[in-house]
Amino acid sequence: MNLKQLIPTPSAWAHLRFVFSVFLLPVYLFAFSQVHDVHFWPAVLVFLIWHLLAFPASNGYNSYFDRDEESIALLAKPPEVDISLYYFSILLEAVAFLLGFLISWEFAFAVLLYGIMSKLYSHSTTRLKKYPIISFLTVFFFQGAFIYYTTYSALAGLSLFRHWGVGFAVAGGICSCLIGASYPLTQVYQHAEDSRRGDRTISLLLGYKGSFIFSGVLFALGIALSYYYWHSAGRMLHFYFFLLCALPIFLFFNYWFYKVGQSTKNADYKNAMRMNFLSSGCMLLYFGVLAIFG
Repeated sequence: MNLKQLIPTPSAWAHLRFVFSVFLLPVYLFAFSQVHDVHFWPAVLVFLIWHLLAFPASNGYNSYFDRDEESIALLAKPPEVDISLYYFSILLEAVAFLLGFLISWEFAFAVLLYGIMSKLYSHSTTRLKKYPIISFLTVFFFQGAFIYYTTYSALAGLSLFRHWGVGFAVAGGICSCLIGASYPLTQVYQHAEDSRRGDRTISLLLGYKGSFIFSGVLFALGIALSYYYWHSAGRMLHFYFFLLCALPIFLFFNYWFYKVGQSTKNADYKNAMRMNFLSSGCMLLYFGVLAIFG
């Protein structure tokens, strides 16, 4: 490696897909909204570490080993990857890890563990992405509950190991269900390319119809957990607002499912991105309001 390889090319910047971090922002906002006394600078730093460093690093590392030729999330025509993407993604991850110590050693090692799992998911020698159940559970936990638990603990200034309760566990479960519900639908248009590469994703395992049913069940479970969470807290208005924000997702999901039932050609990149942006936008609205008004 030489220093020039650490300088990201335009292709590398594209594959880092910083905008994709927005899809994971609702988890951060949910954790933020549930901490009673949030200090400004730790909140900014935790946001920076996850959304501008760790998540883009994971995106870039995954893209480097996928070497997609067809559409991927946010890139309808992904440019050819180069070595700068590999080294710069590792650099971003290293910076995220070191900055994590400004929060706590626990948070720093949580960032490191997230990076390790990202590499196991993507790297050709381990390639968890090839195994449908393992890859799903990896994303389900590490992009959902894991981010919630570690973010909440960091923002609250608490040890990750000392404040567990039913409500805390359920909140993480809500995040995992929402992330898990969207995961097969991000793969439903990539069946041909995933098959050629030897990646048997959860969407390939379930098929087109099964992917939608599985996502619907997980989203319903997320709603059920949300009901339990807010009912236990005596704040049912929060749950009703969640249902209101989820309504556009529900309507488009069923419309898309109907269209795919007519022709699997409708399980395409354009509809998948519509689903992603709609669901992310609605959840950003919901958790953003919670973060502002508590």
